[in-house]
Amino acid sequence: MSLAIFDLDNTLIRGDSDHAWGEFLVREGVVDADAYQRANDRFYQAYLDGSLDIHRYLAFALEPLARHEPAELEALRRRFMSECVEPMGLNAAFDLLRRHREDGHTLLIITATNRFVTQPIADWLGVDDLIATEPEMVNGRYTGRVSGTPSFRDGKVARLEAWLEGHHHDLDTAWFYSDSHNDLPLLERVGHPVAVDPDPTLASSARERGWPVLSLREA
Repeated sequence: MSLAIFDLDNTLIRGDSDHAWGEFLVREGVVDADAYQRANDRFYQAYLDGSLDIHRYLAFALEPLARHEPAELEALRRRFMSECVEPMGLNAAFDLLRRHREDGHTLLIITATNRFVTQPIADWLGVDDLIATEPEMVNGRYTGRVSGTPSFRDGKVARLEAWLEGHHHDLDTAWFYSDSHNDLPLLERVGHPVAVDPDPTLASSARERGWPVLSLREA
């Protein structure tokens, strides 16, 4: 059974769920609006530029989880899903997932965005397997720290290799769909790399290497 791996943000959805969660917290008054918005935008630009310090970013992004009760966070997340994420849905992405499912492939989302934000998105997309950055929990509350290796750049490869130890799949026959040059380490490892609505750096790399380029964005 072949493995079909998907990046999430700006690949299967039209937008970045991590950045959108920060904007949602600003809009809801959960964080200091001006300071948080500036930092959120600065980190997102660093991600796009390829200069993101993932540990500094996660210290920023996970801190609000530590300041709120789980029940309050759950209520916020439900509204975030309905108000922010579901409008990012792409019909072509649902079709792509369906085609792989019909071909008998195992579907896996791998994302640098933390599991608190991405688990309900994976559920909504109908993808059972998810590798995401893991926020640490102690005694039922988030600590604001990361548990284990963030699934970012080479960390995606490391986390996937650890996942594969418990699953019988071969990367030589696997697909990986991504929009971002940050995912080049994993794109280079699979037999079927696909650039999806790629950023300029990834688009250039895809052309040089003869990788397929796909758009899931409706007109």
